[in-house]
Amino acid sequence: MAAAAQGGCGSGGDTRLDQETARWLQWDKNPLTSEFVKQLIAEGNTAELQRCFGARMEFGTAGLRAAMGAGVARMNDLTIIQTTQGFCRYLEKQFSDLKQRGVVISFDARAHPASGGSSRRFARLAATTFITQGVPVYLFSDITPTPFVPYTVLRLKLCAGLMITASHNPKQDNGYKVYWDNGAQIISPHDKGISHAIEENLEPWPQAWEDSVIDGSPLLHDPSASIQKDYCEDLNKFCFHRSVNRETKLKFVHTSVHGVGHRFVQSAFRAFDFAAPEAVPEQKDPDPEFPTVKYPNPEEGEGVLTLSFALADKIKAKVILANDPDADRLAVAEKQDSGEWRVFSGNELGALLGWWLFTSWKEKNQDPSALKDTYMLSSTVSSKILRAIALKEGFHFEETLTGFKWMGNRAKQLIDQGKNVLFAFEEAIGYMCCPFVLDKDGVSAAVITAELASFLATKNLSLSQQLKAIYVEYGYHITKASYFICHDPNTIKKLFENLRNYDGKNNYPKTCGKFEISGIRDLTTGYDDSQPDNKAVLPTSKSSQMITFTFVNGCVATMRTSGTEPKIKYYTELCAPPGNSDPEQLKKELNELVAALEEYFFQPQKYNLQAKAE
Repeated sequence: MAAAAQGGCGSGGDTRLDQETARWLQWDKNPLTSEFVKQLIAEGNTAELQRCFGARMEFGTAGLRAAMGAGVARMNDLTIIQTTQGFCRYLEKQFSDLKQRGVVISFDARAHPASGGSSRRFARLAATTFITQGVPVYLFSDITPTPFVPYTVLRLKLCAGLMITASHNPKQDNGYKVYWDNGAQIISPHDKGISHAIEENLEPWPQAWEDSVIDGSPLLHDPSASIQKDYCEDLNKFCFHRSVNRETKLKFVHTSVHGVGHRFVQSAFRAFDFAAPEAVPEQKDPDPEFPTVKYPNPEEGEGVLTLSFALADKIKAKVILANDPDADRLAVAEKQDSGEWRVFSGNELGALLGWWLFTSWKEKNQDPSALKDTYMLSSTVSSKILRAIALKEGFHFEETLTGFKWMGNRAKQLIDQGKNVLFAFEEAIGYMCCPFVLDKDGVSAAVITAELASFLATKNLSLSQQLKAIYVEYGYHITKASYFICHDPNTIKKLFENLRNYDGKNNYPKTCGKFEISGIRDLTTGYDDSQPDNKAVLPTSKSSQMITFTFVNGCVATMRTSGTEPKIKYYTELCAPPGNSDPEQLKKELNELVAALEEYFFQPQKYNLQAKAE
């Protein structure tokens, strides 16, 4: 500590950095991180100190996500303690009965030996913070899927939930994901409120580091066994064809990509009376090193599924189910007659699951009046296929802003009004098939997909054939999405401002190349020309860029910035009316429009943007 206090010997005279590191060494009781910081100071490694201490991780609506390591910019014992102290104080203000109801905490299998950080350790320190303040904690004794946390919040009527996970991020990362008492991820103003409370509670409380105090505490509860049982019982209500499941000849391969999913997907299959899916042996057990994949993200498709393809070919399985490491997402692949494997996009699987959940529900609810209280949701950048199904079938479809925090909160509002929310999804392979979890859930989605595939097999249909049938009946929805990388926030701002002042001041473009624009919604400024007063219905956010263009040919294109990466993303979809059944022609048209979008709106040369690496 002395080194940091010596007039900036470690940081080239940057007083703020000196104060930050001195305070850190005073409070940090983890020998690995504190020694690392002392060493940086001794070496005068200002660049690395700046990376560790330059800016505190920002607490946003998804909570926190950052690399594990030393300093206020990283996930470590001290930042977990500080964050949880703020979270605890904020909850005390919001809930007068916090000490009666309590919170749930769980964790994935991530670990970072170099800094001594792991999800389990972070969860224990968070539990210590609450228990030393007299708050009951339902701490899972072992790893769980992320959806078990929001499920437990609702099931046990708790005030909040906390999941320590970085989902499918690279192995060095970890995260802190917060759920409110409504069972959905937090949205504003709670993120700002918690952030403010963290700043006011940075100094560790007296027993903050003594995690052994929780072990004998009457305030510590382990919900693992009861929640697993309750979850499977609730899941059973979504099993529609038990006898088909029992007798199916279809074989499934499942991979949990070194994450938490294996045991839970096996239980879900048992609950539906299926034989267990064949697990990819090299990936079935949790491993924080993720040794067999470059990125542990099944959304990346084939690279993550190589071992699954090999196993499925060996045992002659037709369908592959892949969860990401915290089991809240699901990717699906199917063997085609050609011998090729088809990996479904998030939008395609959304179409299949939406159709299936509606069809299964309708069989049980013949009364047409039930339709008027039935809803499906998807995010603005996801396929509009549910809208097409809703229009034809007579139920309601709503779109929300990007992310399950919006769909979960909206679903809860609808459920509280007595409505029936059948399904919600986003194109990033996230599915809410059962409204007892108000977030994406890869466990329920996996077993429901297995039942759908098994049922179709009794009609000699594959998932691919059924998807085509859905598009023929409700209209083809062809999608294409990608992104450009841009590290300069000012360039990104300039690009979007150019679109807002395209033909002179405050004039949005009327065409994109040869394609005519019929509507514009700008959720950064709140403009929407489809509304009578030109005001957008969806919430707006000045801090992120997002413009949606609707074209005369039925195409919808959204350009938006990413909240977590230096990317400008685009999502395009050509929605054809039923009867237009030439997908190749539609694909060609969409490709032409995407090329125009890149040339006229992104202007990669002008803005020096880097295209996505194929």
